[in-house]
Amino acid sequence: MMRPLLLLLCYLGIAGSVSAQKQPVPWRIDFAGLYHPGRPGIDARREGADSLRLFVRFPAGTAPRADQHLRVMTWSSYEARRPGWQDDLGPFGQTSRGNDVTVSFCVPLAPLAAAAVLAVGSVEAIADAPEVTAWLLLTAELRRRPFVLTDSAGRPLLRRYLRTGETVRLDLDAGASAVLTLRRYPHDFSPALPPHTDPARQRPAPRTLTAASVQTLVADQPIRFAEPGLYTLQLGDAPPLGVLVQPDGFPEVTTAPELIDPLRYLTTSLEREQLERSEAPKRAVDEFWLRAAGGEQSVARVLIRDFYGRVAEANRLFTAHKPGWMTDRGLLYVVLGPPDRVERSATAERWEYLGPERAGTYTFRPKPSTFAPDYYELVRRPEYEWLWMRAVQQWRTGKNAPAPRAGR
Repeated sequence: MMRPLLLLLCYLGIAGSVSAQKQPVPWRIDFAGLYHPGRPGIDARREGADSLRLFVRFPAGTAPRADQHLRVMTWSSYEARRPGWQDDLGPFGQTSRGNDVTVSFCVPLAPLAAAAVLAVGSVEAIADAPEVTAWLLLTAELRRRPFVLTDSAGRPLLRRYLRTGETVRLDLDAGASAVLTLRRYPHDFSPALPPHTDPARQRPAPRTLTAASVQTLVADQPIRFAEPGLYTLQLGDAPPLGVLVQPDGFPEVTTAPELIDPLRYLTTSLEREQLERSEAPKRAVDEFWLRAAGGEQSVARVLIRDFYGRVAEANRLFTAHKPGWMTDRGLLYVVLGPPDRVERSATAERWEYLGPERAGTYTFRPKPSTFAPDYYELVRRPEYEWLWMRAVQQWRTGKNAPAPRAGR
C-alpha cells in the first residue's frame, strides 16, 4: 500500500479575508456526499496560545488540482448567508492523483472566535462538491485540545475509534502537559430503535459516566489499548478526547455475534435468538440471507455484501460512544442506505430519501458529548412505521438486490 504524502505548512502570517469569485454558504449546500466513501478527513489541535493546527487528509483523487488554490473558509453557523473569515493558502501544487495527501497547517484563533463551521478545499469544491471538502465543527473543546491522535508512523488518525492492539501516539502542542490521564468507562449501550418507536421506549443514555479505571501515562510515549472499551485521553486541565476501542477488524464485521447483532433491524427477537443458539451461527446467518434471496445464491451474496458493507461504513461515519451502526444515523444508513440529500442547521440535520421505494424525510437533533461532538438523535414519529416496514421487507424478500436475479 502506498503511504500518504504529508505536507507541513505553518501558515501564521494570515493576510485577512480574501475575496472569492464564489461565496459558498452552508444553508444552500447538499451535504449528502459526506456520507459516501472516499470523503476527506479533518482534525485539529491548539498550537501555542493563538493558533489552531489543522490536519486534513484528501483521499486519492479528491485533493485540489495542482493549479487550484487551497482555501480555508468559516461561517458563524450553518445558516449564515455569507462566509466569515477566509484565507487562501495558495496553489495546491500536487500533481500526483494516486495517493492520499495529508496537509497540516496553522490558522490564527482570533478570527475563528465567531466561527462555528470551518471548511478546507478549493473554492470550487466548497461551493459545488462538499464531498471532496473537509468540514469541521469548531467547538470550544476542539479549540483548546492540545493534541491529536496519530498512528505509529506519526500520521493523524482522523477518526474517533481505535482497535485493540493498535499503537497510537499523541501529536502534541509544545506547551502541553507531559502527563496523560487515561480513563476507561462502562460502554454497554443499546442499539437504536426503529424510527417509529415511541420515544418513551428509548432507554436514555446516562447523563454522566463514572470511570471504571484511571491510568497515568507519559504523554510522548506510544499508547496501546489491550481491551475494548470507552476511553478518554486528557492532558492536564485541557478538554479530554473520547475514543471507542473496538476488537481488531473494526469497522468491518466478521465474527458470528458481529454478523447477527445488526440483523436486529430486520428480524424478530425470536429469529435472533435462533441465530444465536445455532450450533453453527455463521452458517445460520448465511441461511437467513439465502431464504431472503428465495434460494438464489447470487442474490444472497449481493444482499450480504450490501448489508454488511453498510454496517462497516456506518461504523466509519458515525461511531461515537457506541459503534456507528448502533446510532440513530447508523440505523437509517444500514437499512435505507446513504441519504439522497442532507441539509444542516444549528439545530438539526435533515435527511431526505427520494424515489418510490424509500421516499421520506427524517430529522436529527444534535446531542453532542465528549465522545461525539457531532452526535445526533432521530426525531421519532409514528408515521414512519409504514416506510420502515416497507424498507425492512425489501431486505427480507431480496428486492434490494434485483440485478443478479434479473440475469438468471
